[in-house]
Amino acid sequence: MINQALIQVKDLCKNFGDLQVLKGINEEIHKGEVVSIIGPSGSGKSTFLRCLNLLEEPTSGQVIFEGVDIAAKNLNIDKHRQKIGMVFQHFNVFPHLTVLENITITPTLEKGVSKAEATEMGMRLLKKVGLESKADEYPRKLSGGQKQRLAIVRAMAMEPDVMLFDEPTSALDPEMVKDVLEVIKDLADNGMTIVIVTHEMGFAREISDRVLFMDDGIIAEQGTPEDIFKNAKNPRTIEFLSKVL
Repeated sequence: MINQALIQVKDLCKNFGDLQVLKGINEEIHKGEVVSIIGPSGSGKSTFLRCLNLLEEPTSGQVIFEGVDIAAKNLNIDKHRQKIGMVFQHFNVFPHLTVLENITITPTLEKGVSKAEATEMGMRLLKKVGLESKADEYPRKLSGGQKQRLAIVRAMAMEPDVMLFDEPTSALDPEMVKDVLEVIKDLADNGMTIVIVTHEMGFAREISDRVLFMDDGIIAEQGTPEDIFKNAKNPRTIEFLSKVL
């Protein structure tokens, strides 16, 4: 089920001024793989994730996506970003567009999909996440959990090859978390390549092929959920898990 590397990260470093946030990360994400990134605040998790689609520009190193170093200068990053879906903590939906328009705008503008085809796909995706009745509403009428499901669907409408999730449930009320996690789990069950930064340890354990534990700008330990949650070797991993489990 897991085959060639979809993303290869080579000696990835990221500095913000004098602060080195990422310290030479080497990692591969394989097609069809679900990788959860866990670790304390300030360990570099979100920065690492944002470097994977160049929302943060690496200070040095390579991010090779589908064989192309997207961190190279003079590259049309937008073309490659179309294949990398991203969902943030804070929904990032367009408030002035209806739910359906939020989904159809990018495929029609960037991929030249016809309005009819985009609408049909949009309704199909909304049905999958239980939002079809909200198609003509504006996002202000949606709950946080509904907005986040919309954000996921909007990313999926571009038919990406990988989905990146940056703490997608951290801004939600507890009772809304389950619905969003169900949508992500459904994507995983259908073979989507997923990289997710999350504080939901039970979810990471259930959904992941691999778990990366980040600390102080490096991947300090990684392995299967069993390796990390039951048999962690690194003292920092053990200490972190003792506080959050």
